Amino acid sequence: MAGLEVLYSCVGGSISCPQDAVVCFVHWEMIKSGYRCIGSGDEPKGSDKKSELLPADWNSNREELYSLRYKAKDSETQLLLKAISVDSTLIFNLMNSGTQQVSDLTVNISDHVEADQLHTFDSVFKDTDSLSEKVKTQLLPAQGRAPGQRTSRREEEDERRRREDSDPLRIPIRQPRQGPPPHWRDPMVPPFSVGGADLDPFGSRGGGGMILDPLRSGYPRSGFDPSTGIPDILPPGAVPQGARFDPFGPVGRPRPGPDPDHMPPPGYDDMFM
Repeated sequence: MAGLEVLYSCVGGSISCPQDAVVCFVHWEMIKSGYRCIGSGDEPKGSDKKSELLPADWNSNREELYSLRYKAKDSETQLLLKAISVDSTLIFNLMNSGTQQVSDLTVNISDHVEADQLHTFDSVFKDTDSLSEKVKTQLLPAQGRAPGQRTSRREEEDERRRREDSDPLRIPIRQPRQGPPPHWRDPMVPPFSVGGADLDPFGSRGGGGMILDPLRSGYPRSGFDPSTGIPDILPPGAVPQGARFDPFGPVGRPRPGPDPDHMPPPGYDDMFM
């Protein structure tokens, strides 16, 4: 933290709010990770140069919007860091200008800064280890490779999965069960024997697919056999022998005369009926 103390002492006179203190902390984490600040704003300037210090106008935006540009110490990788204050939080967004890869971090300001101790370095920050870990794991590019080195497809896929797993609103993908099949309690009972009759329309398991099957209710059955067919409706053999059948109309001879459904009721076109 010695380097942070020197940095904070250099910019202490311009720090006017807790958001400034958080940006100063994140800036130092960028410096420790091998980056140097080259200026403020979104566009390059002729006065850009690598420095461990914050530029003079780093917190001059009155809308509490911070915009800083960084460059890797040993490569041409450039990063654009933006931070915006929303209520009691500060939202950081870091974009690699070359690959357009973006990472973000939301910091609850009151968890890490004492608002009434802004000009006392020894007591202004709290829980710095937690904030440093968040910056390294959620905002900064992954460690273990030189700045500017592209990530492999496998690393990108692992990072995407980690982000998906951490999303509390995402419904997880169900994977098929791995490993040996479960042991049945009774080895003499074949699998899927319970409830199998519900899926057997021909009754080969001792029952049909209906809980209250009218053809197997125990009461005397009528002489109607759907397997013999229904005149003018179903030909013989259309319903297999013993299969569940739900009649879809009156069984027997068709009614003489016109079908009542063919004649509209009186006043059917009167909207006030």
